[in-house]
Amino acid sequence: MADPVQIVRDLSDADLALNTVVQKSLRTEARALLALADNPPESMHAAVEMIYSATGPVVVAGVGKSGHIGRKIASTFRSLGRQSVFLHAAEASHGDLGIIHDDSVVLVLSNSGETTELGDMLTYCREYKIPVIGITATNDSTLGKASDIVIAHGRVEEACVNGLAPTTSTTIALAIGDAIAVGVSHLSKTQPQDFRRYHPGGKLGARLLTVGDLMHHGDALPIVDPDLPMQEVVITMSEKGFGAAIVCNADGTIKGLITDGDMRRNVSRLWASCARDIIAGKPKTMTADEPASSALQFMSSKSITAVVIVDEADRLCGLLHIHDCLRAGVEE
Repeated sequence: MADPVQIVRDLSDADLALNTVVQKSLRTEARALLALADNPPESMHAAVEMIYSATGPVVVAGVGKSGHIGRKIASTFRSLGRQSVFLHAAEASHGDLGIIHDDSVVLVLSNSGETTELGDMLTYCREYKIPVIGITATNDSTLGKASDIVIAHGRVEEACVNGLAPTTSTTIALAIGDAIAVGVSHLSKTQPQDFRRYHPGGKLGARLLTVGDLMHHGDALPIVDPDLPMQEVVITMSEKGFGAAIVCNADGTIKGLITDGDMRRNVSRLWASCARDIIAGKPKTMTADEPASSALQFMSSKSITAVVIVDEADRLCGLLHIHDCLRAGVEE
C-alpha cells in the first residue's frame, strides 16, 4: 500500500516544480520586454512616422503565431481610430492582395523573417512600391532585406520549456506593434471622446460616457410653471417618471427643482401650495460635456437623485437621474 505521507510529499514537490516553471516563463518574457524598453530599435520612430503620414489603411500581415499577434495589433490600431486590417499571408496569394491599397503601409511580422508564405506578398509590395515595415529578429533575414523599415528586436530566449514554441518572440512582437500604434495615436492627438466612439459597449464605454449621452431632454422633461398648483405638479411628476419636477419661468429661467423628498418635507401644506412655494433655492446643476462618472459621484456626495443640466448661459438643457448612470454601468 502506498505511503500517504509520501504521496503528499510527491504532490507538494510537483506543485513546487510547476510554480518554478511558471515563474521562469514569466521572468523570461519580462526580461526580454525590459531589455527592449531600455534599448528600443531606433527604426520604431520611423515606422510610427511612416504610418502616421500614410493616408491609406495599415495592413498587418503574418502567418501562424505571428498571424495571431498581427490580428491583435490591427485591432489595436482600429481601437485608436486608425484604419487597419489583418491579412493572412497565405490567403494573400489567392486573391487577398487586393486589400492592399496604393496608399497603404504593410506591417509584416515574422520572427525568423524566412516564412515562405510571405514571398508573394513581399514581391507584390516591391513591384507596386507599397512601403513595408518588417518586425523580425534580424536585419539580414529575407523579410529584413525586403522591408523599407526593419524593426529587428534580436534573437530572444523563448519561454517554452524546450525553447522552441513561439512565446517570448510573439510577446516582443506584440509589444512593438502596440507601441507603434500608441505612437501613431499620440501624433494623431487621439482624445478620450474619439476612443469612446469605437468602444460604446462594456465598462470602458461606460467610463467614457458624458452627461449629455445619458441626460433626458425636450418633451421628456418634467417642466412646470412656478404658479402651477402642487396637485398638477404631482401629476406631471408622475407622468414623466423622474420623481422630480423642474420649475421654470415662461422665458426658460430655472427657478428650482422639486423632488419627492421636498414634497414629503412639506406634506402639511402641500395641497395649499404652488410649485414656487416648495422649491428650496437653486437646483444643483452640471453641463452636458462633463463625464457621467463625475455626475454620479456628485449626486452621491450630495445625497440627491437628479441633477439639472444647463448650457454655458445657464439655460436648461436636460435632466440626469442617478438611475440613468447606474443603468449605463457608470461607476464613480
